[in-house]
Amino acid sequence: MCRLFKMVTSSLGAMFILASCSVTRHVPEDNSLLNSVSVKALGDYPQVNTANLRNYVRQMPNARWFSIFRLPLYTYSLSGADSTRWINRVLRTIGEPPVIYDSLKAELSRADLRQQLRNEGFLDAEVAYEVRHRGKKTDITYWLQPGEPYFLHHITYNIEDPQVAHVLQNDSLHRLLYEGMRFDVSKLDAERKRITAVLTDSGYYRFHKEFITYEADTAAGSHLIDVKLNLSLFRQNNRPDTLHTRYLLRNISYASGDPLDSDIHLRQHVLDECTHFSAGAPYSATGLRNTYNHFGRLQAVKYTNILLTPVGNEPLLDCNIQIQTNKPSTLSFQPEGTNTAGDLGAAASLTYQNRNLFRGSEVLSVELRGAYEAIKGLEGYSNQNFTEYSLETRLQFPRFILPFLSHEQRSRMNATSEVSLLYDLQDRPEFHRRVLSAAWRYRWNLPNRNDRFHLDLLDLNYVFMPWISETFRTEYLESESSRNAILRYNYEDLFITKLGFGYSYSKGPLALKTNIETSGNLLSAGARLFGVEKDNQGHYRLFNIAFAQYVKGDIDLTRSFAIDPNNQVVLHLGFGIAYPYGNSSVLPFEKRYFAGGANSVRGWSVRSLGPGKYKERDGRINFINQTGDMKLDLNAEYRTHLFWKLDGAAFVDAGNIWTLREYDIQPGGQFKIENFLSQLAVSYGMGLRFNLGYFILRFDLGMKAVNPAFEEDEEEHYPIFHPRFSRDYAFHFAVGLPF
Repeated sequence: MCRLFKMVTSSLGAMFILASCSVTRHVPEDNSLLNSVSVKALGDYPQVNTANLRNYVRQMPNARWFSIFRLPLYTYSLSGADSTRWINRVLRTIGEPPVIYDSLKAELSRADLRQQLRNEGFLDAEVAYEVRHRGKKTDITYWLQPGEPYFLHHITYNIEDPQVAHVLQNDSLHRLLYEGMRFDVSKLDAERKRITAVLTDSGYYRFHKEFITYEADTAAGSHLIDVKLNLSLFRQNNRPDTLHTRYLLRNISYASGDPLDSDIHLRQHVLDECTHFSAGAPYSATGLRNTYNHFGRLQAVKYTNILLTPVGNEPLLDCNIQIQTNKPSTLSFQPEGTNTAGDLGAAASLTYQNRNLFRGSEVLSVELRGAYEAIKGLEGYSNQNFTEYSLETRLQFPRFILPFLSHEQRSRMNATSEVSLLYDLQDRPEFHRRVLSAAWRYRWNLPNRNDRFHLDLLDLNYVFMPWISETFRTEYLESESSRNAILRYNYEDLFITKLGFGYSYSKGPLALKTNIETSGNLLSAGARLFGVEKDNQGHYRLFNIAFAQYVKGDIDLTRSFAIDPNNQVVLHLGFGIAYPYGNSSVLPFEKRYFAGGANSVRGWSVRSLGPGKYKERDGRINFINQTGDMKLDLNAEYRTHLFWKLDGAAFVDAGNIWTLREYDIQPGGQFKIENFLSQLAVSYGMGLRFNLGYFILRFDLGMKAVNPAFEEDEEEHYPIFHPRFSRDYAFHFAVGLPF
């Protein structure tokens, strides 16, 4: 408690020193610091979004930490006037100079706000601003007077080119303008872009949206606007106006973009599949983008350049696709250090990669990995070290390898197919474990869409234990006092045949991930069909190995809410449930859920929470006992930019894991609806993030708030009211954001 008190008082002291430093120290005489900016509407206007209108204010005050403390400005204010001293240069580099109030920018902001309101349909809008000076600080409020909005009345389309008019008539159902909608300049511009996209996808290579203009007319005394869309003839320099030309593709050719190598190194079939043009068809801007995208996805391709050349005065285009390929083979070596629960070790991997194996940008990777770890605290074992060797081979195809799919269907999707094979050898003091796995997977998404799909068509895992030490077998697997069914199940030979499907969606502030998988159903059905007998434990066996049977589903949802450019609130829900049945009464260890850690309830270290109100009993096998069949994570995080490359966060986490069956070795771990709320663990804390652009280093300090494992002891059950730093904290280091 004393250490916690010292930390809090030290932090408060540092903040007091920063706050006490005058933020106007570097504000020149006869100037003032812009202290605050507000945008408010005079009256009730639910259609006016004042938060979005703040983006049209040209001058905003200094950034605030958690919307309260101006830490970047405080940091800058600590610097002295002598710029030759390194400490002053550092403070100014990582800090933020004071924003000096500019009356000209205030007037321009007023004009911009009024114009934006008029663009949104409030044509009679007016904006005023109020400036309040307090010493060397200035507060400014922009007062909006939107007035009544205007609406579209009659909409007419005046298209001077009859062929263009015919094309657009066939697409009239997709028009964005309709009678009765609120007048909005952005919607008018969106209609211009939509018409331009339709025409450029229909062969009109030279068309652009500047050929489309609007005329608007308002009736006196009303808030109705008649709008006419004019689509003019083709104009070029001082030549007479002509009809718009619809271009067809004449020839499509390929060439190497490397002056030192004339060979493209890609099969003709691959070139054709990535090309979204065809000779004799109209030019398409979407086809051009998709061609660039598909060639850009090939790891064998370094860059692509597409040249479209008109053929004389004819309505024809020649298409030349220039491709430069990468060097096919690479060899990399990566060392790493490991720390597993205080046991130090080292690992290294050697990876060979060929990015154009069959001249179709197929990627073959072969990785050899070795690891060593010195294990402490084990008694009764002859060997005290952990060694691991693995060999993994992957072959990835940048397309669907699937029969019955047409060329058109393949070209519409960005897809990869992958086959992999892994052999992993682990030797621990307690046991030796071998894993042999093979998989066939698909990943795909549709162009210009925000959703992605994956299908694990075949995922086989054979886990076998060639040796288990007598000490481990006697103490845990055969002990009458232990009776640990979960432990015994996970140290037997096991065969897992998985089929899985996943869907993810990401757009703006919303991200969704879902996954469902199942195992053992076909094998179980086949065993029943052919009358295979069960063993003495009630399991069917394949090649004398029991196979797992379960179903598992997961959902992960994240939603962010922006407060301003430097502050946002992020909410997260993670839920998963798995049920063993048929040939299994226990989930395989790799499929079980765990709680705690950098991406879960951060007041607990990884694999140290739950299930339910279960309490840790044996630290040596607790990684097995503290797992479950169901998981819930609820997280809320306030993220803020501090200064320089540093971001901060304050968070509250809640969640736990549970078992669906009652296991003697996990008392209090079974999910029961009446105990659900009382078994939710809660934690809180703060984090620091180094945003280096291409990745983020994250440091989070979590504190327990509600501990469901101690229902009887109020001090232990509610550590938020009885904090003890040494007992309640958990420190996490991770790469990337938690969700």
